[in-house]
Parts: sequence; C-alpha cells; structure tokens
Amino acid sequence: MRTKQQLAVKWMLTVVMLILGIACIYPFLFMVSSSFKPSGDVLSTPLQLIPKNFTLRNFDTLFNNQYYDFFRWYWNTIVMTGLTLLLKLLVITITAYGFAKIKFPGRDAIFLVLLAALMIPSDIMIMPRYIIFKQLHILNTMWSLILPAAVDVYFVFLLRQAFVAVPEALSEAARIDGCGHVTIYRRIIFPLCMPQISTMLLFSFVWSWNDYMGPYLYISDINKQMISVGIKLFASGQAQDYGAQMAGTTLVLVPVIFAFFLCQKYFVEGITSGAVKG
Repeated sequence: MRTKQQLAVKWMLTVVMLILGIACIYPFLFMVSSSFKPSGDVLSTPLQLIPKNFTLRNFDTLFNNQYYDFFRWYWNTIVMTGLTLLLKLLVITITAYGFAKIKFPGRDAIFLVLLAALMIPSDIMIMPRYIIFKQLHILNTMWSLILPAAVDVYFVFLLRQAFVAVPEALSEAARIDGCGHVTIYRRIIFPLCMPQISTMLLFSFVWSWNDYMGPYLYISDINKQMISVGIKLFASGQAQDYGAQMAGTTLVLVPVIFAFFLCQKYFVEGITSGAVKG
C-alpha cells in the first residue's frame, strides 16, 4: 500500500514538473517560432507555434537595414564580451590565488575590505563611474563596460574559497621541485579548480552579453552600441516590428544557449562542489 502511494506521489510530481517545464519553455518556443512569421502574424489569435506563413524576411530586415547596423552591434557585443572574459579570467584568478596561497602582511584585512564592497549597491556607483570614465576618456567606448566587469569581488571570494580547498601539500611538493607561484597557479591550482572557473566564465558571459544598463548609460554613439540596447530600437516609435524583434532576440539568445551546453559539465560540477558529501 505504501509503495503504491509513493508511486502515485512520484507520478503526480512528474506531471506537475512536466507542466511547469512546458510553461517555462513555451515563451522561448514562441519567440523562435515568431521570428519566422510575418510581423502581422506574431500576435494573431490563437497563438500558433508552427508558422502558417514561413518567412526569412525578419532576418533579412535585421542585416539589411538603412537605419541601423545590426551586424555591427552584434560584433561589438562579441568583442566586448570576449575581452571582458579574458581580462576577468586573469584578474580574478590571480587575485584569488594571492589571497588564498600567498601570505603577506594585511592579507586578511584587505580581503575583508573587499568583501565589505559587496554591501555597496551598484546603482549608487553609476554617477561616480560616469565621472571617472569621462576623466579617463573611456566614455563612449567599450572599455567603460569591460573594466567594471573585470573587477568582481563576488567571484574573487568564490574562487578564493575554491583555491583554499586545494590541499597545501600539492603546493609544497611543487615548491620542493623548484616551482614558483606562477607554475603552481598554472599547473596545479588552475586545472583543479576548472569547474569553479568555468562557472564564473559562464555567469560572466551571460551578464556581459545581456547587459543593458551599462551600454545604455555609457555609450552614446549608435555605431558603438551593444546588441542589448540596439535591439530596443525595434520597439521604438508608433509601429513596432515584432517579427524583427523576435528574430533579433533569437540571435541574441543563441550564443547563451551554446555557451551553457559547452560548459554544462563544468557548470554542474562547480555548482555542486560545495555540497556536503556523506
């Protein structure tokens, strides 16, 4: 009797989770489907997942338009995100290694100061950053987006904890063999903490790729703009091109999905690495 009740509960939970899963994925399927519909059919009722009038005109509108350069926005976002990840990888991992494996005066006090910075709301930093970027002459350039994103205290803390968990005996054995900090960092710490590093890169990629506030505030030249702000132009004015909006959003989302599947193995390991093992 108890087994039948447990089986019934499992089936009920499975059905509920299936319904929730369909509800969550439906907007994504509707977006992809609408990108292949004429703009007039996007909001037609009843809503249809399979386009009645299949067309590629929306994608042609994106890349062949006299008012804006969608390809330039896309390329700007690729370059900005790539440079952000590269610089962030170097800055965060080296900083975390220093706090985890190098003993120097005031190390713990400095680390506490960095952690205290997490309590500062990011919104109150908008005006100071704007003034600083203007004085540094990097306003209206992608460096105004790259530099703030490359210094992330949260990921310094995350990777510092991961580096501390690496047994010190491995570092001591490497020092006996004549290895310095650079070699230990590159050949021992970095490979062993790849799941946590991959998790950082995946989250950072999504945040940089989808960032809207930064480009909107610090970049004024339309030719230097990022895709997140550029695609907003499809919703401006009295007439909205819903088909082009859906096509552009689909192209924006493709790299995010690809990055997740590429880093899925390391991402799951990074998330579960702090779990209690019994």
